Amino acid sequence: MKADPAVQRQLLELAKVDAELARTAHRRRTLPEIAEIDAGEKTVRERRDALVSVQTAASDLDREIARQEKEIESVRARGDRDRKLLESGSVAAKQMTDIEHELNSLSRRQSALEDDLLELMERREALELDAQRTSAEVAKAEGEVAEAVSRRDEHFTDLDTTKARRDEDRAKLLPRFPEDLLKLYERVRAHKGIGAALLRARRCGACQLDIDRREIAEIKAAPEDNVIQCENCGAILVRTLESGL
Repeated sequence: MKADPAVQRQLLELAKVDAELARTAHRRRTLPEIAEIDAGEKTVRERRDALVSVQTAASDLDREIARQEKEIESVRARGDRDRKLLESGSVAAKQMTDIEHELNSLSRRQSALEDDLLELMERREALELDAQRTSAEVAKAEGEVAEAVSRRDEHFTDLDTTKARRDEDRAKLLPRFPEDLLKLYERVRAHKGIGAALLRARRCGACQLDIDRREIAEIKAAPEDNVIQCENCGAILVRTLESGL
C-alpha cells in the first residue's frame, strides 16, 4: 500500500485523538466512584435488610405484647368477678374457700404474666433503639451513595465534553486519508488498540519494541510513500526525521 508521506504523518494526529478517546472511555469505565457506588449500594441493601429484620421482630413482639396484655386483662377480670362474689356475701362457706383459693392462683398468674410482659416490653424497647440506629445507618449509607453518584455524574459530564471535542476533531481528520489507508488503520486499531505510531530512534511507538537491523534496513530502503507496518504489533509506522533512518 502506498500513501503520500505527508498524509501518513497526519495519521499521528488521528492516533493522538484516538488515544485520548480511548483514555476517556477507560476513565469513564474505571472511575473510583463507580466501585464506591457499587459498594455503597451493597451496604444500603444490607442495612435495609437489617432494618426490615428488626422491624419484623418488633412487629412480632407487638403481637406477643398484645396477646399478653389481653391474657392479663382476662385474669384481672376473672379476679374482679370473684372478689365481687365474695363481697356480695351470697356464697356458701365451701364455695368461699374455693373462690379465695382461685383468687390466690389468679394473683400469682397475673404477677407472672406481668413479669413476662415487662420482659417483652424491655425487649421491644431495645428493638426500637436498634431500629433507630439501623435506620440512621441506612440514611447515612444512602447519603454516601448519593454523594458518590453526584461526583460520578460530574466526572461523566467532563468526560462526555472531552469525548465530544475529540469526536469533532476526529471527524475533521478522517476526510484527509484515502479509504484503503484508513481501513488499514482502523483494522489495526480494532485489534491492537493503536493504529499508527511514530518510528522513533528505530523503536515502534506503539509496542515500544526496538526494530531489528534487518527490518530497519528494509524500511530504510522502502520508498517514502510505502506504508510500513511494525512486524511485531502491526501498527502503521510513520517515518520522520526522528526515526533514525
